[in-house]
Amino acid sequence: MTTTPTTNDPSVSTAEPVRHAPAPADFELDAVGLEILSNALRSITDECFFALMKSAYSTNIKERRDHSASIMDVRGRLVAQSEQSLPLHIASMSGLMESVLEKFGDDLHEGDLFVANDPYVAGGTHLPDVNLALPVFSDGTLVGFVCNIAHHADIGGMAPGSMAGGMTEIFQEGLRIPVVRLFRRGELQQDLFDLLLLNVRVPHERRGDYFAQIAACRLGARRLLELVEVRGAGTVTRGFELMMERAEQRLRSAIATVPDGTYEFEDRLDSDGTDHFDLPIRVRIEVAGERIRFDFTGTSEQVPGNMNTTLNATHASACYALKSLLDPEIPNSQGVLDTAEVSAPPGTILNAVFPASVAARANTCQRIVDVIFGALAKSLPDRVPAAANGANTTAVFAGTNPENGVPYVYLETLGGGMGARPDRDGKDAVQVHMTNTSNLPVEAIEMEYPLLVEEYGLVPDSGGAGRRRGGLGLRRVVRPVGHDCTFNGLGERFRHEPWGLEGGGSGGRGRFAIVGDNGAERTLGDKSGDIPIRADERVVIETPGAGGLGSPAERTPDELDEDRRSGKFSDEYLARHYP
Repeated sequence: MTTTPTTNDPSVSTAEPVRHAPAPADFELDAVGLEILSNALRSITDECFFALMKSAYSTNIKERRDHSASIMDVRGRLVAQSEQSLPLHIASMSGLMESVLEKFGDDLHEGDLFVANDPYVAGGTHLPDVNLALPVFSDGTLVGFVCNIAHHADIGGMAPGSMAGGMTEIFQEGLRIPVVRLFRRGELQQDLFDLLLLNVRVPHERRGDYFAQIAACRLGARRLLELVEVRGAGTVTRGFELMMERAEQRLRSAIATVPDGTYEFEDRLDSDGTDHFDLPIRVRIEVAGERIRFDFTGTSEQVPGNMNTTLNATHASACYALKSLLDPEIPNSQGVLDTAEVSAPPGTILNAVFPASVAARANTCQRIVDVIFGALAKSLPDRVPAAANGANTTAVFAGTNPENGVPYVYLETLGGGMGARPDRDGKDAVQVHMTNTSNLPVEAIEMEYPLLVEEYGLVPDSGGAGRRRGGLGLRRVVRPVGHDCTFNGLGERFRHEPWGLEGGGSGGRGRFAIVGDNGAERTLGDKSGDIPIRADERVVIETPGAGGLGSPAERTPDELDEDRRSGKFSDEYLARHYP
């Protein structure tokens, strides 16, 4: 009888490889064949995404889905990305591959697995996003890479969750990981892994998330080799090229439908979390035929606080905005990234230079999308929505569980309003644009952490009025159970409301507050770090709403009746905006 060996190492798979017949000689990459191959590759990345989600330890990954999976070619170019992935993660994975090939391009081996997160030496965008890359070999020849990225709920640094306001340099934000081999020829480099785990607050959770990433990479490698066995390595790698070429051609054709010209817009970030306020982000878009260029000259200089972002994240944000407006069904690939020319002066918040802090860069990337939409609104009036909540509102609770004495870090970024669209209302309490994640269920919070969610709902009247109304923000009230803890809150659109279009009203602003059992309330800043919370206090989190579109006078009586019945809007609000 044959037995299957077992192992206690969660990074090692004991599954038997699937065997297939040799590739059929007549399989051609015509339009149909390329579509079959393209869907097969995206299916692999989707499977990797869900495998990582289902095996992760932290709620930030297994519940919120703050992770992505991709396949890259031998030159480090994006071939396929899972449908559920975050647009912002394209930047990190592409940056990782550039760094891997530059440092190890002539020294890659079967069984190697690379890890990195640093924005300045490893192509990352902020430290909590840890990138893994696994080279895949067929008969000794490199055919591509399987990569994933996951946002770890804590990566060390001066504040639990590694995302608090007030951090002023990259060294304060957590453990910086250059491109290094976590596995060398299949062997875990235990001393390196010990170093990674020593520098975080909840090492057992981080270990579980790392092994979930490792297992997802290895699953993707097996599936890619199965595809190579069926179709042939030459066919698959040729398909990589054609998929990228097709995506670029398709997006360039869409760009050609935009009237030639120059389009400009400016919006402002609330603050950097220190003493810098009203930070301008300015864009100038030049369209000529199939070419488009985004120039962010005139944007704020980089700031001490962690609202800075790297140029690769700025590029990914611009490409997302372009694709979502012109052809959202195009699969993400290097072809999309190659379509747009993006420039931002070095030393500005959109092209930060070392050692600038970047932890809150997602909020800045959300505003990049807003300014691009604002610039193109007049040329694409049937496509551009009003401003969404424009934020990645972050809440971090940290303390020690009184039941078992074990430290915990609960991190979440919460959704808000989606901007009104030309043909329909905006959605309520959702993640938008660059942050394609979920809101954490109440049951998961209360099961995993010593926290009680007293309220979870919408913020009334927070959607901008208009022919199409903006989406509403989200309200959550959380208190620690039987212990004191700390709170870190980081938000945007707390000062500058999400704007409306074509006469539509602005959306509501976000806020943080602490309320005691005696009813006393004190408002927190938009970027507050290490705030002590007593067991007799609770934290109020309200995320921004979104702008409306079109004149409120054009909203139909039936729609107003539904607004009134829904309970989302007060009678006073409806009377004020829809007299």
